[in-house]
Amino acid sequence: MKQSCNVLGKLNWRTRTFAVFVLCATTVIALPGQTFTTLFSFAGGDGGAPRAALVQATNGDLYGTSGWGAHGDGTVFKITPSGTLTTLYNFCAQSGCADGAFPTSGLVQAAHGDFYGTTGQGGANGRGTVFKITPGGTLTTLYSFCSQSNCTDGAFPYAGLVQGVDGDFYGTTGEGGAYGVPYGYGTVFKITPAGTLTTLYSFCAQTNCTDGESPNGLVQAAHGDFYGTTTYGGGNISEGVSSGTVFKITPSGTLTTLYSFCSQGGQRCTDGAVPVAGLVQATNGDFYGTTHGGGTSRYDGTVFKITPGGTLTTLYSFCSQSGCADGQNPGAALVQATDGDFYGTTESGGTNLYYGTIFKITPGGMLTTLYSFCSQNACVDGGTPYAGLVQATNGDFYGTTASEGTDVHYGTAFSLSMGLGPFVKTLPTSGKVGATVKILGSDLTGATGVSFNGTAAVFEVVSNSEITATVPAGAIAGRVQVATPGGTLSSNVPFRVLP
Repeated sequence: MKQSCNVLGKLNWRTRTFAVFVLCATTVIALPGQTFTTLFSFAGGDGGAPRAALVQATNGDLYGTSGWGAHGDGTVFKITPSGTLTTLYNFCAQSGCADGAFPTSGLVQAAHGDFYGTTGQGGANGRGTVFKITPGGTLTTLYSFCSQSNCTDGAFPYAGLVQGVDGDFYGTTGEGGAYGVPYGYGTVFKITPAGTLTTLYSFCAQTNCTDGESPNGLVQAAHGDFYGTTTYGGGNISEGVSSGTVFKITPSGTLTTLYSFCSQGGQRCTDGAVPVAGLVQATNGDFYGTTHGGGTSRYDGTVFKITPGGTLTTLYSFCSQSGCADGQNPGAALVQATDGDFYGTTESGGTNLYYGTIFKITPGGMLTTLYSFCSQNACVDGGTPYAGLVQATNGDFYGTTASEGTDVHYGTAFSLSMGLGPFVKTLPTSGKVGATVKILGSDLTGATGVSFNGTAAVFEVVSNSEITATVPAGAIAGRVQVATPGGTLSSNVPFRVLP
């Protein structure tokens, strides 16, 4: 066993400021049957302190955002599955940071191939932007928030975007909106690929903000409505802070509050409190998410399940093990893997004090800690994983840490292999008969067939990592399958055939 001491920055979600601690950690080894690999350590000039999940593109590489960079205001980067990193764009390259600054959310690749994202600050009004960037790094600022009087159009979009089935993008801002001006409590918005923005909802429209405040991004459900969480609001108070909500909102802007956290257990909030991440819809139709606080340990967070109608079940309370070896304070969304289980990260806890963990949890709530960060000498494996994970089509998981690495300040990119097999993804995950769909995978050269839930489709192999296919007549919702010389690959989620 070895011991190392390092500097750790801990985020306060309400003030978005950092406290610094000097901590020591004891190394451990990964569980049998898995392989953890540090792919890259940021050094500041090439970015650092990444806070959002990566996304795998149609070319097979992974794209993300980070802080720092050449101007100290953040970057967009790509990294190969083997760990070669390329900085594509440095924010604040324009006077007054008109191009945006400090991206804290991930990217979404649109069906046409470009990426869309947000910056939490910068832009023409200093309150954040929506941008488009090509895979090669050409950036276009589509919208600058606070363009309307009193920022009624929103401000500080700390969460990312989701592309709806209508082709437009939907997102949230942490502040601004029609209520509580000049600061506001956040909004839900829609923006076209060309940059026309519509504010769909302003939070705190109800007395005492029972509808929530400070939303954390959206996910579109199979039936077309969007679901999300708010960090605060909802009417239940713990430690002087309202504890957050789960909500549903239609594409036209009708919002329904489904659940207010801290509804159980009084001040202890055994059902969770203060969710700081969005939701994922599982293959069973329910939604799964995390809270940063609450649970049986009061301050350490939970994993929960909630039905589309709003029935919530707390699946796990962190810090249930001695010394919080199972982790504390999850701050990112979960991902459902091809084995049916959910994978995620905690910002702190683990066997090495406050450096965080990677965990797996079954739909029924059985949690396994897969890795505790700072398990290697001098924490070269990274620490404080604010971001969640992405499962790439080779079956492995990829993620980032916001601190440690070979330079203690800047964080890392890593992979985790759990022995899961390869699969394919579709872009988008729904479409009408006759629509062109991109299929992302590995070793697709030589593919001999593509089918949509058993119905054969016309297809073309574009590259080793991409196929284009046409949704065939007679197709119904289900898995997409690709026949290759190495075997048949199935899509990780069912494809929805739209009317």
